[in-house]
Amino acid sequence: MPEHTLKVTVLEPQKGWAPVNIGELLRYRELFYFLARRDIKVRYKQTVLGGLWAIIQPAFTMIVFSVFFGRMAHMPSDNIPYPIFVYSGLLAWIYFANALSASGESMVTGSNLISKVYFPRLIVPAAAAAAGLLDFFIASLLLGAMMLWYGIYPGAAALLFPVLAGLTFLCAVGAGLWLAALNVEYRDIRYSIPFLIQLWLFASPVIYPSSIVPARYQWLIALNPMAGVIKAFRACLLGAQPVDWPSLGISTAVIALLLVSGLYYFRRMERTFADVV
Repeated sequence: MPEHTLKVTVLEPQKGWAPVNIGELLRYRELFYFLARRDIKVRYKQTVLGGLWAIIQPAFTMIVFSVFFGRMAHMPSDNIPYPIFVYSGLLAWIYFANALSASGESMVTGSNLISKVYFPRLIVPAAAAAAGLLDFFIASLLLGAMMLWYGIYPGAAALLFPVLAGLTFLCAVGAGLWLAALNVEYRDIRYSIPFLIQLWLFASPVIYPSSIVPARYQWLIALNPMAGVIKAFRACLLGAQPVDWPSLGISTAVIALLLVSGLYYFRRMERTFADVV
């Protein structure tokens, strides 16, 4: 009788300074697709309106903001009709806010999977953020209809749209990695996420143009990674103003810093996730 040998696989922490193992992520790409698809299905399971909820949320928020800030407060909008001005900002912001919230809570909500089997933990918050991209592109259809209604036609700068969507995704993942890792250790974080998102909204030029901020404080706006992205969304789609490349460049640099630092911190903490979560 031949002797059977038992193969043992030993999992060790990743060595070196690289914040992520690209080869390992590629090997588990099907799990990424599965988790993102699962989140989409769970979101609309047994709903009557289904994907229309992706349009309803920004549409009703746009109506409320247009009434209170546009009509009553007479908020300036850079010579753009206020409803489409605020909706173009909400399009990027609502995706970012939902992706950040889902990514920040993903390690706790996925604790059953994390504590039972090994896979790159980075997949969990990244898939949670990616699932919202479907809602983002569905909501973009209403923006297209509004642009036709107001007679606004994008130019060549509209080619920047998918790049800006990618930057928004990376910003959500970068901040989400910090929150996801902290949330495993300190459960207070999950209660602070909605408060953080609310503060971040008013610090971003969603309901107001950044031009109303005094010149001496413009540098504070530029340090907000979503500020340059939202301004670029409006510029590339509505065309009322040229793309503010310096502001977009600063936002891109801050997003890169946020993502890299989030990857390093997440990597440092992930070896204890299965024990603590």
